[in-house]
Amino acid sequence: MTQRVAAGPSADATDIATAPIVLTSQVSWSDTSPIRKIKQDFGKVPLSFVSLFVSPKADFESIVNEAQRLFPETNVAACTTAGEISALGYDEGKIIAVGFPSAGFATTSLLIEDIHALNPLPLIDRITLERVRLQEGHPDLTSNFAFLVVDGLSLSEDALTATISPALREMPMFGGSAGDGTDFSRALVSLNGKVAVSAAVLTLVRSRYRTQVFSLDHLVPSERQMVVTEADPERRIVKSINAEPAAREYARIVGKDPEQLDRFTFASHPVVVRIGAAHHVRAIQQVNEAGELVFFSAIDEGMVLTVAAPQNMVDHLHNKMTDLSSQDKPAHILGCDCILRRIEAEQRQMTRDLSHIMASYNVTGFSTYGEQIGPLHVNHTMSGVAIYASED
Repeated sequence: MTQRVAAGPSADATDIATAPIVLTSQVSWSDTSPIRKIKQDFGKVPLSFVSLFVSPKADFESIVNEAQRLFPETNVAACTTAGEISALGYDEGKIIAVGFPSAGFATTSLLIEDIHALNPLPLIDRITLERVRLQEGHPDLTSNFAFLVVDGLSLSEDALTATISPALREMPMFGGSAGDGTDFSRALVSLNGKVAVSAAVLTLVRSRYRTQVFSLDHLVPSERQMVVTEADPERRIVKSINAEPAAREYARIVGKDPEQLDRFTFASHPVVVRIGAAHHVRAIQQVNEAGELVFFSAIDEGMVLTVAAPQNMVDHLHNKMTDLSSQDKPAHILGCDCILRRIEAEQRQMTRDLSHIMASYNVTGFSTYGEQIGPLHVNHTMSGVAIYASED
């Protein structure tokens, strides 16, 4: 069994008053026994859930096996990253651990395998059952959210989030797609020592603390548009735009040399699609050998893409963190930040300033191959949950 019985708050009011709201730890991927160091950092606080964000430099299987041994009574979800967000902001080569004490949180985690071949109805029933069980088991906890980590190379995030969302009802969901640095070779997730590809871990959380799920991006749609005229939706490949070879036409529209398209171009000139009243990024991952554009998220023929212009990332992030602190400053923010934001920050020499803001607002998490918010899989955003010291 990879799923353990959800832990929840103890009845001792003293424990609740003195327990830290959220625990965090960070160690180097090359540490001899990284999970032992994390367990030492966490001390003897009883935990309901631990989330591990693991550098792709690390031996993922060894990490999760060690976590299985050292946290035998706690659900431990893990994923590989496209970079980490530590107490210092953007970081590399780290294992980030976030622990949710039982005094303030009740959780349950589900491993969802073979997401490329989803059978929706059994999955919806399974999630609904666990959600109701968690709610009925902890009626005193009125704040809730769902956290999803998913294989970022599965090409299945869009269908997965659309399937999961109805089963969650009023429980807001956010998450991130596991990565592999900039190699795009292998992305892994794990629950309680079981490692899987083409899989996801969904964690349902109820808390005595006020929480707020959010999604932010700093992009503004321009007047420059293009139409996808030939695509391979299953592989997220666009073959032609405006009836012209895709990469060449995209380069013409953004004013770049088609032979010089790279991840910096895609980060600086993202394209968005309108869904309802909002625009959502459909980020480009790379140009393949055929001159086609490979995307991070769902794409299809007939889709109208609009080139977006970035606002100042530093000012935008500062303003959004200020908004999240309008009543009181979060005690912790768990964040899933798109790799394209990190790439853009590096290109525009904003990494230090952005890291300072994230550190100031206690953001930890990881850089992703895509983000989830509600029923949507998106790109070039930060999704997350702010957790406050005040009780809901």
